[in-house]
Amino acid sequence: MINDSRFTTHGFTLTEILLVVSLIVILAAFTVPVYQSFQVKTDLDIAATTLAQSLRRAGLLSRGAKGDSSWGIKAFPTNFVLFKGASYSSRDLISDEQSELPSSLSLSGMDEVVFSKLIGNPNQTGSFTITASTGDVKNISLNSKGAVSY
Repeated sequence: MINDSRFTTHGFTLTEILLVVSLIVILAAFTVPVYQSFQVKTDLDIAATTLAQSLRRAGLLSRGAKGDSSWGIKAFPTNFVLFKGASYSSRDLISDEQSELPSSLSLSGMDEVVFSKLIGNPNQTGSFTITASTGDVKNISLNSKGAVSY
């Protein structure tokens, strides 16, 4: 048996490389949209939890009369602010805690809610709605006693 190194090949052919690259591109084409959809749903869940926790926190801070003041939440389409004061327009700017929403989400519903000092009841009831670019929606409701549900 003759071992001639001229006839043995080491490496990959151009066809093999193109086949592997094509398979990677096809897999990426299917997985990227699924990942993006998953990311938007995760962002929606996180935003709903953050808003619900901020509402609960505003109620607790008001019940405890932290800073001898009431606390509230002001909603905008792209963010919301936990503020100290009887209203957003007369708030203590130093105490603001702003939470930004990802660009794939928008916030609507109630505009502003303030919890009464010491008692912690909200000045209005209703719900906030967070809508994702995928069409998914989360509603965060607030009742007359200040209980938050979503």
